[in-house]
Amino acid sequence: MRTDPYPSDLTDEQWTILQPLVPPPAKLGRPPDVDMREVINAIFYLNRSGCSWRMLPRDFPKWRTVYNYFAAWRNDGTWEGMVTALRERVRVADGREPTPSACAVDSQSVKVAEQGGEQGYDGAKKINGRKRHIAVDTLGLLLAVAVTAASVDDAKGAEAVFAPMHPELFPRLEKVWGDNKYHNHGLYEWVGGFSRDAWDLEVVSRPADAVGFVVVRKRWVVERTLAWLGRYRRHAKDYERLTESSEAMIRISSIHIMLRKLRPKKLKRTERFRYKHRKKRAA
Repeated sequence: MRTDPYPSDLTDEQWTILQPLVPPPAKLGRPPDVDMREVINAIFYLNRSGCSWRMLPRDFPKWRTVYNYFAAWRNDGTWEGMVTALRERVRVADGREPTPSACAVDSQSVKVAEQGGEQGYDGAKKINGRKRHIAVDTLGLLLAVAVTAASVDDAKGAEAVFAPMHPELFPRLEKVWGDNKYHNHGLYEWVGGFSRDAWDLEVVSRPADAVGFVVVRKRWVVERTLAWLGRYRRHAKDYERLTESSEAMIRISSIHIMLRKLRPKKLKRTERFRYKHRKKRAA
């Protein structure tokens, strides 16, 4: 391990939680000589700082090795499995059931870089790029994510984000909240057939007399989650060629967020002073 860690690095306590979820090395072939903790630290660094793969600092494993692990875990569902395991652990630690009874859905349109791949034009937001569709529980923890071209209608995007949320995996789920973009009779019919009429899709509208920014009841948690994801500079634009890679990066950010919820990073003495000073000024 490096003696001078980066702010995005896993602490010993966080690694203790995540290590059992890391796939074991293949039984055939030469055992890998790379530190898996450093591989994950490199991916977290890239995601938080927004650098490119080839610009990973040299004290991490080689960028091609790190990328290969990222891609392999993207393809075999490892990142998705980590999100599920950590989400259930965070919910239990908060005194809740492992699976939610309600969730909120929303989308976010972002520009793309010059990497090519699937993209389109969102006429409402005047953005040429992609659209991130996410569903979160009432704690704001990620349930599912789907990335499409920005031209895809939100109702169709909702079907894509709900598709992996099989009722068998979420047996307690009954209520789904969304904004006016999801007031779509085709979506109501699809949700009823997919969930066997177990889910109630409720549209939560902004108050008619509201002026300026207001917190919309029920739905604000998903907006907060999008703000959490915005702290990771890799999400400032969509830099991935494949939408599957974009979805994996969202999951990686969620993994980092949940690890910090389970085992908050201990601040140094000078950092604690600055943090307390900021809180006092905000009050």
